Amino acid sequence: MVHSILIIEDDKELQRYYKNLLLANDYITTITENKIQTLEFLKKTLPDLIIFDVETLHENDEILYTQLHNNYPELPILIITTEKNMDLIKHFEINDQYYLLKPFDTENFITRINAILEKNGTHKETFLQIADLTLDTKTLEVHRGGEEIRLTPLEFKLLQYLMSNQGRILTRQMILSRIWLYSSDIETRVVDVYVGYLRKKLDTGHTQKLVHSIRGFGYVIKE
Repeated sequence: MVHSILIIEDDKELQRYYKNLLLANDYITTITENKIQTLEFLKKTLPDLIIFDVETLHENDEILYTQLHNNYPELPILIITTEKNMDLIKHFEINDQYYLLKPFDTENFITRINAILEKNGTHKETFLQIADLTLDTKTLEVHRGGEEIRLTPLEFKLLQYLMSNQGRILTRQMILSRIWLYSSDIETRVVDVYVGYLRKKLDTGHTQKLVHSIRGFGYVIKE
């Protein structure tokens, strides 16, 4: 499974740092800057992990953390903070694994993320299936209804990402991050073009459509 991480951070420089670091380690990243953006995003799709950077503790940070914890109890949250904010950790009785103090080294940061994801049971699948559509990452074969579908390498990668997150809405930005790594010469409309290619190959001639558009947000593959 391709892991998706939501970063709550309002500092532009730190946003770039987290995004580049996580992309380099093969994670999909989305950034929100405040409570409203965060809650709106979570209404559409849930990440595998939230990274909440609390540099200077404000009342709104405590309110947001409490709301996230109450509304999404199964969703792990990694708090990034400083020694001066340890009262927050004590107040919420956060387990040692779920907070990291600044400054930290990048290896420790990535190791902590991997440990949390492993604890929560996420893993990479080699054989994916939804309805009568199958994808095998070992043989690089795709079949629907028993018939082989020939895809280009980019189409295969896109389909694998969609199927690894079946039922989860993926934004165009998330897809760009994963498939095109936010190349400067790539626009979000290229996502629409390639999803269109997939739809034509996967859904044409089938009553049950698997690839769906979510207007103004992105795409999802589901039965």
